[in-house]
Amino acid sequence: MDDTPKPGQLPSSLTELQVAARAAGFTMSCEPRTGGLLATLAATRPGGRILELGTGVGEGTAWLLSGMDGAATLVTVELDDAVQAVAREQLGGDERVTFVNEDGGHWLEEYDGAPFDLVFADTWPGKFNHLDRALQLVAPGGAYVIDDLTPTPDWPEGHEAAVTDLLAVLEGRSDFLTTRLAWSSGLLIAVRTGGAGAGGGGGTST
Repeated sequence: MDDTPKPGQLPSSLTELQVAARAAGFTMSCEPRTGGLLATLAATRPGGRILELGTGVGEGTAWLLSGMDGAATLVTVELDDAVQAVAREQLGGDERVTFVNEDGGHWLEEYDGAPFDLVFADTWPGKFNHLDRALQLVAPGGAYVIDDLTPTPDWPEGHEAAVTDLLAVLEGRSDFLTTRLAWSSGLLIAVRTGGAGAGGGGGTST
């Protein structure tokens, strides 16, 4: 079975974003199959509140928006203003999205609003640091998603150990049900189920 998203499933702005990413030498956008999954998850949250940590040039943002209904909202946070400017140019006309140009860790520390139904952490803050705070912002029944978990030759020294530790922490939490996906770039989905936090969690792998 071919699981590559078909042309009719692609966000209308994706081609322009990919061209801009190549021109800027930006290589950290989410893989298309991951994008398709993000769109599907966003579609399960009518009127939902969605958080993306790490806008990049906006490819993941475009996928999320493509799955959202008209009442859903998206906050996307990025430190690099020049990179996020590409996303703002292509997607800024969509009133459902709010772009935040700020360090993700600082934003997580300062944010005091409502929780989110879907959190996609595609950068260090909310994933390798400020993890507990990001998980606190997942609403009951909401999902936390991370990608880029399958080792690649260009990973820096120590990164594989950091990923292993991250997975152990997430799968050790009793307030989330986790599933690994050995697919695309390697993903984990964690859904808030309740419980008392770290320790005694459960998970599955596919």
